Amino acid sequence: MAAKIRLKRGGRKGQPSYRIVVLDGQKPRDAKVVADLGFYDPKTNPPTFEVDSETALKWLLDGAKATSAARSILSKAGVMAAWDAARRGEEVVIQAKELKPTPERKKEEEKKEEPAKDEAPAEAAPAKAAEEDAQDAAPAEEPAAEEPESDEAEPAAEEAADEEETKEEA
Repeated sequence: MAAKIRLKRGGRKGQPSYRIVVLDGQKPRDAKVVADLGFYDPKTNPPTFEVDSETALKWLLDGAKATSAARSILSKAGVMAAWDAARRGEEVVIQAKELKPTPERKKEEEKKEEPAKDEAPAEAAPAKAAEEDAQDAAPAEEPAAEEPESDEAEPAAEEAADEEETKEEA
């Protein structure tokens, strides 16, 4: 039997959670499990996982192949580094890596918190809009544009200036 360490999906629709399991390599994803090594929850920030490192290392040393997703989780748990050291004959030490929250979700959480904290800027918004309207009504003098380096850029600059003049007239 060619054993594989892979993820077995659980959870409901839109709420995935995975178990890290050892299966016969020729069986489908949700087949009967040979050994259960831990779990992985991608929906938390940072993603949480728990791996029985000693058992996972034993399976890897016995010849089990990890899929790419399982290999990624096992490396974060420190199992893959220990497996590599064991294969070279070095001392085996399993050290898990510390996961950090992803910046995307962190920004989303901050955006959700900002409107609840700041209600005064909502009152200041009409004042800002009035200032912008005043600026549009009386355009400020624009600094002289730098001369283009090539002859091809000159007609494009002239066309842009003509468009601006027609907008101001309208």
